[in-house]
Amino acid sequence: MNFYSIRHLTRFRYSHPISESIMETRMHPRSDSNQHCLTFSLSVSPRCRVFSYRDHLGNNVQHFDIPGEHTQLVIIAESVVEQQALPDVPSFLSPDAWGALDELIDSGDYWEMLLPSTFAIETPALTLLAKQLDVTRRDDPLMLVHEINQRLFDYFDYVPSHTRVDSPIDEAIVSGKGVCQDFAHTMIALLRHVRIPARYVSGYLYRGREDHDRSTPDATHAWVDVLLPHLGWVGFDPTNNLIAHHRHIRTAVGRDYADVPPTHGVFRGSTASELYVAVHVEASDHPPALDRKLPIPDDWSVLVERAQQPVERPQPLIDLQQMQQQQ
Repeated sequence: MNFYSIRHLTRFRYSHPISESIMETRMHPRSDSNQHCLTFSLSVSPRCRVFSYRDHLGNNVQHFDIPGEHTQLVIIAESVVEQQALPDVPSFLSPDAWGALDELIDSGDYWEMLLPSTFAIETPALTLLAKQLDVTRRDDPLMLVHEINQRLFDYFDYVPSHTRVDSPIDEAIVSGKGVCQDFAHTMIALLRHVRIPARYVSGYLYRGREDHDRSTPDATHAWVDVLLPHLGWVGFDPTNNLIAHHRHIRTAVGRDYADVPPTHGVFRGSTASELYVAVHVEASDHPPALDRKLPIPDDWSVLVERAQQPVERPQPLIDLQQMQQQQ
């Protein structure tokens, strides 16, 4: 059994005062299967009242509105999560696994995870990649998923900031470069191409001293859940060529990134904005005290601060602009 303490800091800074921020966040870890969120808190500056609800996929969503003028918005999510060990995932399934998968699909409600979505769509570049990787209904579903996970790890170079938060998968496929968001979208589209339900998972990946993941340790992470007969939903991480296990901490699941961004909102004003995100994950074998305050890393000290006092001069120009962060 493993316990993780997570702090996720997000700061939006504006070059001129804005008059309102409206925001949704999906930073509250899920409690399902082997994972249980013991505590969660969301701090916002400027201070405001935070509301919450659970969406149709069981994701915990917080939302708030800051109507006063401000020049920066700071969001700090803190949580403690318990992870129980999962059984090992086999290398293959029985010869009749494709038939068993089709029966599972027909008897359940998995259509959302089979149809094209905002970012996981079948494009000419994706179709060409599927042919290159020989993505067909061969062997058995699990063997194919293992192979796609490995082949995408080899195909892509992990290059932070090479793509944008709203980049189509073609940019990463054509260049062979991207981040975990791009790898997950590509894998989802390839699996749906052969009628394997697949969904996008947003969360965190703990990196210990002995781990050599190529994804950035101080950011959120993304991977793929795959529906398999006799196993249910199984996580695969094509960015690091891993099966998602006890180091992967789930916050939200959806058809693709568009369903589960850590932050999604708009602000009222006409100004440039700057986004800073940092994630810190600690691991322990014993549950931490639930009232324990997480230490603030040295490089965060100037960021965990109150927002500047509202200015008196109103902003004459009004515009609505999106606020999202890439994974």
